[in-house]
Amino acid sequence: MLTIHNTLTGQKEPFKPITPGIVRMYACGVTVYDNCHLGHARSALIFDIIRRYLEFSGLAVTYVRNFTDVDDKIIARAAKEGVTWTEIVGRYLTAYDRDMARIGVNAATVQPKATEHIGDIIALIERLLAKGHAYRVDGDVYFLVESYRSYGRLSKRKAEDLQAGARVEVDERKRNPMDFALWKASKPGEPAWDSPWGSGRPGWHIECSAMSMRHLGDTFDIHGGGMDLIFPHHENEIAQSSAATGKEFAHCWIHNGFVQINQEKMSKSLGNFFAIRDVFERSGCRESVTGEVLRYFLLATHYRGPLDFSDAGLAEAKRALDGLYGLFQRLEEVTTTSGAADPRLREEVTRLDGAFRSAMDDDFNTAEAIAAFQRLRNEVNRLLAAGLSASACREAREAFRSYGRVVGLFQLPASAWEYKELQFRVSGQAAGLGDAPAGLSDHDIEQQVTARNDARCRKDFARADEIRKALAAQGITIEDRPDGTSRWKK
Repeated sequence: MLTIHNTLTGQKEPFKPITPGIVRMYACGVTVYDNCHLGHARSALIFDIIRRYLEFSGLAVTYVRNFTDVDDKIIARAAKEGVTWTEIVGRYLTAYDRDMARIGVNAATVQPKATEHIGDIIALIERLLAKGHAYRVDGDVYFLVESYRSYGRLSKRKAEDLQAGARVEVDERKRNPMDFALWKASKPGEPAWDSPWGSGRPGWHIECSAMSMRHLGDTFDIHGGGMDLIFPHHENEIAQSSAATGKEFAHCWIHNGFVQINQEKMSKSLGNFFAIRDVFERSGCRESVTGEVLRYFLLATHYRGPLDFSDAGLAEAKRALDGLYGLFQRLEEVTTTSGAADPRLREEVTRLDGAFRSAMDDDFNTAEAIAAFQRLRNEVNRLLAAGLSASACREAREAFRSYGRVVGLFQLPASAWEYKELQFRVSGQAAGLGDAPAGLSDHDIEQQVTARNDARCRKDFARADEIRKALAAQGITIEDRPDGTSRWKK
């Protein structure tokens, strides 16, 4: 039976859909004012996996993932660049689609935008005002936190202990510092819509309540996002939604852990921020990190734990996939004919089925699911060495492909994977990942020299030396110039 850690209760619980056989799920999407970062990638990937596994388990899933397309950050970005806010939204919606496609995240069943639901938002605010859960101030509308006595039950905080200012908008006009905006009166030049309280735009929290309730109903099965959304965003969603309907908002709350850089939370303020595209385009990784490599790396840690991002971690993911695709290549090369499937292999595939389902039923433990794939790899390698028929080899490959489809791995033909990341294998040799290929082109060498120069600029001299040694092993000498640049010769 599937068990899920429910943030609301703080424990793992058996998952039982409200309607048997049907799951309604909502995950908070991005605010489209910038490129998506690795934290966004992890969250999007986790909920993509959850949706896939629920469907694999025979459930019909309606999955809603929203876009916040009107927000202070969008407006500020537009003003800074001297363009319209709609241009910013269009640019980063396109970038989002590109990034998600690159890491294999499927589109949600419904992907609503806040600006498409202004009518729903206004109607929800009107219900809150009518029930005494909200109040008006100079064209703004605020939610009255003290009117919802269960406030704080998701984040396990007491309303009287909460401080204004930390992710909470400070405004002296509010009755209580913890009250939050449902509607904001318009300022000159800002996007605005007509409402019973004057021209304005919605607050952030009310958007998700209105969109989720529109597409999933007043109460649905799963709601989630990153741990940074627990407070105040999800806490406020629960308060305003339950206050309006008198019902439980979502039965199960799922939150993924942070992405860390050198064991610190990734953030722009700390200067350790990586956009998804940065991972693919960094000089040291440009041809090494594919969408599947990044996906494998992100899934190799349980979603609730912190994930420490590093080049070494990506290299390990690449090495693991190289081993798997190398096996797939050898399986495809077997031509020995035989009628029936090999009983030894069938036993191993059956073992994979049990281990995979057990891992995923245990709060979507992708790390243990990947370990099950690696165990099957070891066993198939052993059986292959002892002799497998072509039909058994096809069965083995199909097992990896079938179960891998649930986590978005192993779908490429082996021929599409083999030896296509030449540069990575050069830098991989320096990291102890095996021998680099002979016969590097001048372009490949230039890329490695550039990667080494970048490492030197970052004062990562150990990395720079590793690249130098890897190139030296290929008969290539690097000479450093006094001006800080380098040249090479064979």
